[in-house]
Amino acid sequence: MSAKLSLTMGFEAADLPRIQSAIGEFSREQDWPPDIEFQVDLVLEELVLNVVNHGSRGGEGEINIELVSDPEAVIIQIIDDGRPFDPLTDAPEPDTESGIEDRAVGGLGIHLVRTMMDDVTYRREENKNHMRLVKRRSE
Repeated sequence: MSAKLSLTMGFEAADLPRIQSAIGEFSREQDWPPDIEFQVDLVLEELVLNVVNHGSRGGEGEINIELVSDPEAVIIQIIDDGRPFDPLTDAPEPDTESGIEDRAVGGLGIHLVRTMMDDVTYRREENKNHMRLVKRRSE
């Protein structure tokens, strides 16, 4: 049986703890393994903060987050009306070889998202960014 959680926030980082708290409660209700709860929380924090910090058009905007939990997977949709940005193609490739002091800033967050999630897609539709992430449950 699947369950759904829908959340809305503004382009304010101060809204993130409320979102994280609701997702934590949802994950416990859905009996997610701790590693999935951690990965979903970390990935959402990375993506939502990127939208807040880089997608805002003068502080105005809305971010909609939807989670669907079923026995096979957790599916996450993040939809925002910020600036167009496809992190899968527009973010710089991260340097994972050099020492931390020699690396250029950028790209590691999306690298983390791709590593932790099983499927990540982006599309721009009706002047909104749509990110879809899937984390399969293998218990």
